[in-house]
This record gives sequence, C-alpha cells and structure tokens, in this order.
Amino acid sequence: MIFGSYKFVIRLEDDAVLPYYKGSTFRGVLGHALKRVVCALKRQECPTCLLRENCTYAMIFETADAIALPDGSRVSSAPSPLVLEPPVSTRHEFKKGETLDCTLLLFGEINRNLPYFIYAFEQMGQIGIGRNIKGRRSRFVLESVTSGDLSSTFYSRNSQTISMPEQVDRLTLISDRASDQSPIYIGKIAMQIHTPLRIISRQVPIANLPFPLLLRNIIRRTTSLLNVYGEGEPDIDYSGLVARSEQISISNNSLQWFDWKRYSSTQDKKMFMGGLVGKVEYQGDFTPFLPFMKMAEKVHIGKNTAFGLGKVSFSQVQEP
Repeated sequence: MIFGSYKFVIRLEDDAVLPYYKGSTFRGVLGHALKRVVCALKRQECPTCLLRENCTYAMIFETADAIALPDGSRVSSAPSPLVLEPPVSTRHEFKKGETLDCTLLLFGEINRNLPYFIYAFEQMGQIGIGRNIKGRRSRFVLESVTSGDLSSTFYSRNSQTISMPEQVDRLTLISDRASDQSPIYIGKIAMQIHTPLRIISRQVPIANLPFPLLLRNIIRRTTSLLNVYGEGEPDIDYSGLVARSEQISISNNSLQWFDWKRYSSTQDKKMFMGGLVGKVEYQGDFTPFLPFMKMAEKVHIGKNTAFGLGKVSFSQVQEP
C-alpha cells in the first residue's frame, strides 16, 4: 500500500487560542479549505455528484460515497485515506510569529494529490483557525512541507514551488524478518498511547485493554486499509492469530480514560471523543504479531483515526 507522511509547518500571523487537542480544529478547517480548492460543482451535494469518485475533498470527507469497495471485499465501508496528526502542544494560547506543525498521513493513490493539500493549507491560513479574536480567527502562512522524516522538502514558502516525492513508501504486513529462520523472541512489550485510543467493546468504552481486543482492532484497521488502498485482502490466519493472542497477558497497566469533546458543524452538536491514554505492558510470545504492531504505529488504530486519535508506539521491555 502506498503510504506518505507529510509534515506541514505553519507560522501564525495573529495571536491564537486553540483547544487542548487540536485535531478537530485543523481537520475542520482543512475540510472547508479543500472544498474551496477542488469543488467544481459548488451547489451539488457530494453523495450525488458525478465527480465524487475523482474528487480529493469527497475521498477524504465523504469517503463512503466517493470510494468504491473492491469486488469481494469483506470491508463494510472504506476507511478514510487520511490521518491528520495535529500539533502535539497542549497549550491553548499562542503568539503571533510562533510556528506549529501537523502531519498528514495519506494511504493509496491519493498521495498523488499532495499539491491540492498544500494549496488547501495556504487557503486555511486565510480562513484562520481557533477562537475568534476581535472578530476573526487567527491567520497563518504555510512555511514548508517536508517528508515526515524531514529528508525531503516538497514545498517552501521561499521557493513557491511544489515537488512530488521521487519515490513512494509502501506499507505491508510482511515481516522484515520473514526469511529469517531464527526470529528474535520478544517476551515483553510496552505500548504507549499518545493520542486518545477509542475502542468500544460491546458498545461500552473499556477501561483497560486486553491484548486479544487490541489485536482484533489492529487487524481490522490494517487489513481494511490494505483491502481498499493496497493489494487486496491479506492472506492471514485470522482465527489462529486471535487464538494465540489469548496467551498474551497484561503485566503492568497505567492506562487512563481521557475525555474531550468537539463541535460537529455537520451534525450541529457536541461530540464526545474520549479514549484511553497512557502506557500498558504485555508479556508473552509476540513473534506472530510484530508485523501488525509495526504497521499500527504508522496508521493509528481505533475509532476516529482521521482526527489523529489512536496514535500508538511499541517498545521492547528489557527483562531484569
């Protein structure tokens, strides 16, 4: 599956007041700006628009109507091909001249539409973000767009030119050690949850995270992306993996529930978007699960990943 990570750096032209978690703010303004940039039929509703399957805005914000599922797919609806990782700062107040950065993760062919996202960010700067101050939102300018690892620059304010990636990254569930006859045994792993992880079990938010439940959500997320934006349904022994996951236990748990809410202009109401944050340690044989865990670090997991929720990382815990 084609995968792109793009870091957008902005510089504020006004003082700004932003919420604690900024994913909803940036994604909401991106939606307005992207529609302004790409929409050819301004008065046409997306679900009935003849251009929806080729429209960058519809593919991101009206995914179910714009992206058709592959024949024989077991996915109920297409996942969004975008994850927006907002600025990590938890501050509320920012001064004119300060810089912020957020990262766009794109899956599949929509990576070829990077110039539209760059231009949309310029439009976002004119629309403004955050709370109204003296009758207007805080404006900004787009300083640069680079690869997530900063190795390549695709846009800079000084040059005013856009370049496309010379080569694309790909995500796969094939382990880097697939040809190794003696894979390294890892018996203890810690998972850090950086942004609220929303996993619903039997329609009730869970207070802890048993490994089998975590694995099922990782499998669901990664395989749905590969199914729609990659090479199709991976050849995986799902039932076997889930059965083996039952042997993994929690050895240390410091997870907490974090509540936050956002206002949805589409639904005209407040939406509660709480999730788990913190750290949990598991013990057992992780050999068959490592490819899934590696991919989960890239694509986020759980519900509402498009807002940047469900960002996780895994690390080996050294035994004493």
